[in-house]
Amino acid sequence: MSDLRIDWLRVFVAAVDGGSLSAATRVVHRSQAAVSMQLKKLEQAVGDPLLLRDARRLELTAQGRRLLPHARRVLAAHQEAQAAVLEPALSGRVCFGIPEDYAIAYLQRLLGAFSAGYPAVELTLVCAQSTALIPQVQAGGVDVAIVTQDRPGRGRLLFHEPLVWVASRSTEVWREDPLPLAIYEKGAVVRALTESALAGAGRQYRLAYHSPSLVGQIVAAQSGLAVAVLARCAVPESLQVLDSRHGLPPLPSVPVAMVAGHPQGHSAESQALQAQILAQLSTAG
Repeated sequence: MSDLRIDWLRVFVAAVDGGSLSAATRVVHRSQAAVSMQLKKLEQAVGDPLLLRDARRLELTAQGRRLLPHARRVLAAHQEAQAAVLEPALSGRVCFGIPEDYAIAYLQRLLGAFSAGYPAVELTLVCAQSTALIPQVQAGGVDVAIVTQDRPGRGRLLFHEPLVWVASRSTEVWREDPLPLAIYEKGAVVRALTESALAGAGRQYRLAYHSPSLVGQIVAAQSGLAVAVLARCAVPESLQVLDSRHGLPPLPSVPVAMVAGHPQGHSAESQALQAQILAQLSTAG
């Protein structure tokens, strides 16, 4: 096997995350012909096909599934090394966005590791829903954000977070028909998945509470007002997790991604934070 070049691995991961070669072109900023050529060279170096693709879909081969997690780790280490040598003593500013639910589970270890490595960098934290953070990244107000991926190819896939039904431990609100539901704002990925799951199961519901606030969802559930859907990482001990035994349909996991502005506009501080996020949180594949 010959060496596996970084640019080949980057194309491979971008194609998998985006679901197509055309999606990869937007990530690596190369033409589709160049992307196809780099993927072909990677497959030649490996000695086996990595992706099965046609006009509508892209699927990993067994060899592709074996390579993918290693490719992600190589790219994360490469980006972290680049950030470290661009400016050994970073002292600028970076604005980081994250929704409340992911902040509860992941923010402490992420910021702890980043602060230890770059103590002089001034970090501004924005906690908001993904629907608000994505436009802020696109507008340049936030440098880097962790968000629920609203479409394939949006950002860099990190991991999948399970969704769960929750309710108060002291009531049986889940027995009510129609089901009283605490739900996120219109346009939120979790709301769309929740409504789709209920529709697929033929379960009637009513909106008892809707807001972009995670705290609001939790309070509505704790009070017995409604059943809520939360990321599993954000469920407090005061709530019980519900499932099919309570007459509720299964819920999918949501893809969680890192989004950042155009690579040409990334500061050294932003690159360092992105590398830290990949090193700490990327388990995709």
